Amino acid sequence: MSRVLVTGSTGNVGREVVRALRAKNIGTLAADRDPGRVRALFGDDVEAVKLDYRDRSTFTAASGADALFLLRPPAIADVKQTLLPFVEEARRGGVRHVVFLSVAGAEKNALVPHHAVERALALTTGWTTLRPGFFAQNFGDAYRRDIVEDARVYVPAGRGRVAFVDVRDVAEVAATIFASPSLHDGHAYTLTGAEAVDFRTAAATLTDVLRREIRYDAASLIGYLMHLRARGMPWAQVGVQTVLHAGLRLGQAERVDPTLARLLGRPPRSLREYLRDHRATWDTAR
Repeated sequence: MSRVLVTGSTGNVGREVVRALRAKNIGTLAADRDPGRVRALFGDDVEAVKLDYRDRSTFTAASGADALFLLRPPAIADVKQTLLPFVEEARRGGVRHVVFLSVAGAEKNALVPHHAVERALALTTGWTTLRPGFFAQNFGDAYRRDIVEDARVYVPAGRGRVAFVDVRDVAEVAATIFASPSLHDGHAYTLTGAEAVDFRTAAATLTDVLRREIRYDAASLIGYLMHLRARGMPWAQVGVQTVLHAGLRLGQAERVDPTLARLLGRPPRSLREYLRDHRATWDTAR
């Protein structure tokens, strides 16, 4: 593809996709509700465009792009009034291939918004779906405040194990697909790390890397719901996040899939590698 529009370009995933595309010398447009955030992150090296899924007047952001990296913001649950109309507009504007960032198991779980997007894309041509498992980056984002303020990881996962995947590896796969989209047209890839660990082990790894004790505090579903609400998270986002984490108790994220290693041509990064590379993220002095 000659030019890729990256949605969510200033978030954990989007920024890594932009970097991976630039590493392959693939033209990039970086979208955000505030283009100033793009410029602050990437300077003048990447063209910034405004995109707000709730404002259809911004859907022209895809003009000039022939490919799209599609990401659902956590705060948006109603994809039928937001993401899907944007994709239709992007197609009309010349986008020939869409890489959609879904989640593992979305094809079987109608409770997550990604399910509806996958179904809509499946009725078209020129798409690839990425279904990553739980991101290692959750420890630096969704779990960070609990780790920094309370020295704990607090999720309703019970003893469930997770094959954590590094966003940097997912971004590299996305860039590889955009370099040769015809090879991946109509494919859905489940992407996991190479090893499944439980949260007690993850907390122990954090303890080792940070050199201070971090414990795993297994939350109840109700306790987790109320915890997220107390943090100020909207109910729709609370519901999605709780559903995704509740599935961990049932082993929904413990399967190690070889696809990521095959697409990368190397072993995926481990959870320890991510924690080590981003140690300063949990600095209590920040």
